[in-house]
Amino acid sequence: MMESLLIANRGEIARRIIRTAKSLGIRTIAVHSEADAGLPFVTEADEAVAIGPAPARESYLSQARILEAARRTGAAAIHPGYGFLSENAEFAKAVENAGIIWVGAPPAAIRAMGLKDAAKQLMQTAGVPVTPGYMGADQSDERLAAEADATGYPVLVKAVAGGGGKGMRRVDRPEDFAEMLASCRREAASSFGDDRVLIERYIANPRHIEVQVFADRFGNCVHLFERDCSLQRRHQKVIEEAPAPGLDAETRASICEAAVRAAKAVNYIGAGTIEFIADASEGLRPDRIWFMEMNTRLQVEHPVTETITGEDLVFWQLQVAAGQPLPKGQDEITMQGWAFEARLYAENPAAGYLPSIGRLDHLRLPADTRVDSGVEEGNEITAFYDPMIAKIITHGPNRQTALSKLVKACESIEIWPVKSNAGLLARVAADADFRAARVDTGFLDRHGETLLPKEPDAATIDRAATALATIGETDPWSALAGLRIAGASDGRTRVRVGDHLYWGHVRPAPGINAVRIGETTVLFDAGNAWPIGLAAASEIEAHQGAGDGAILSPMPGLVISVDVAEGDRVARGDRLLTVEAMKMEHTLRAPFDGVVGKLPVSVGARVSENQLVVSVMKGED
Repeated sequence: MMESLLIANRGEIARRIIRTAKSLGIRTIAVHSEADAGLPFVTEADEAVAIGPAPARESYLSQARILEAARRTGAAAIHPGYGFLSENAEFAKAVENAGIIWVGAPPAAIRAMGLKDAAKQLMQTAGVPVTPGYMGADQSDERLAAEADATGYPVLVKAVAGGGGKGMRRVDRPEDFAEMLASCRREAASSFGDDRVLIERYIANPRHIEVQVFADRFGNCVHLFERDCSLQRRHQKVIEEAPAPGLDAETRASICEAAVRAAKAVNYIGAGTIEFIADASEGLRPDRIWFMEMNTRLQVEHPVTETITGEDLVFWQLQVAAGQPLPKGQDEITMQGWAFEARLYAENPAAGYLPSIGRLDHLRLPADTRVDSGVEEGNEITAFYDPMIAKIITHGPNRQTALSKLVKACESIEIWPVKSNAGLLARVAADADFRAARVDTGFLDRHGETLLPKEPDAATIDRAATALATIGETDPWSALAGLRIAGASDGRTRVRVGDHLYWGHVRPAPGINAVRIGETTVLFDAGNAWPIGLAAASEIEAHQGAGDGAILSPMPGLVISVDVAEGDRVARGDRLLTVEAMKMEHTLRAPFDGVVGKLPVSVGARVSENQLVVSVMKGED
């Protein structure tokens, strides 16, 4: 085994690699940008080297700076993780030319699988089924339109050098083809410097199934079963599981054998993933599953494979890179139980999945399951890199048990003030269709309205009222209970939850979790984080005068846009104004159809938490 290892990556995958390397007695070297100097992966490594400013092109994508760091520290090997330079054949070759061990796929294999059209042609030659379509050299508009007609609509136009969902367009009608082709080419040229495209049949009920493969320098090549990555948003994976639900033994054998053939066809070495697309309209069948692409690196979702097989895939990578044979043969690799991985992102699903940046003032991740995270409480989520906070991995003897554990784990997450998709993950995992494995890549698009509530439900409002009563108010004039001049209380109180005021009931119940963080009280409820507070008398008066449409600033900030004027008619969900706070933009929207009433702020105004910024009146002309 090598004596030292430089990790040319950051965050959770750097920590993951460091953990295995240290268990093997390997000296670990982290490289980091200026923005990442305080992150855990930097302090956990045996040695750390600063390689440049925050922008990735000046640090993590700088081959020269990484190679110089390896030379200065005497690194025996470089592990690229995933993303950044992990699938860059030129970098892999430069590492080898420097006399350093490359913990990754051979440069020739990276090149062979880097272009989708060439990879598909190679797979056809190797007897691996590929999606029907066109991947020829003639890139004229006329030829591509003719091939789309021959393939049959709807079709996908895909960038030859694409990835990550970029350079991809669905076309449903011949008359739309020219416009969508031009759009796809522009994005492909901008993202990859290559505007060539291919045409594929569009699969109406697609499942995304991939197979983990491993090969060594001695001609051994095995698979470690499959993963189902169908739950996606804009071609980005959200929840993965292993094994794939509904996959019978015959179909599993068929795609796993095809994956091994694919790896052997490019003389593969190391960890790789063969991705397939399946037409699941009539169930998963061997003749309805086609090769899509190969990822010549370790995948983000590799923990689910580790969990069901009991294998450490980073150890396998280091073993192979060190010139050793695979740790196990095919007949020694077994599968036990079921596993899920949910990707916890710093983003706001209710606001179009906008990234959320800022300091993690409060962070609590599940304590009773595997969590791979790149950050800890007090760290900063910046705009420079992928907004992943952590990966939540659960395991059980069967799918339902593992899924129930995932629901519980995601519901227990507490993050503030950065917004996250924890609540969405919990709702997806608890959804009846998802639990029944009725899922394809369009699941989130179809279920968006039910999975993305923009306002708290009645139970959450009552929990907010109860939490505020439990925390206690020392001011008798604003307390939830106590002295009354006349009459008995109806049990209701006016509380602020998120951006709006509501009537809530104090209903004592165990397990309500409200935490005072700085100047804000936050209710953590099923993965969601709601800022809560009692309404002041002035707010209640304004609220009542506005037909329950008082909009309050969720935190201190700066008004950066005002989209309405007093007297304007608005519909539910219309944008009213935007407040910037802690480097995050908070868009405040109309809670119902109505007319804009009071608008006491303008662009540039500084507002305090709970300040009335606009009101909407019901039933006015």
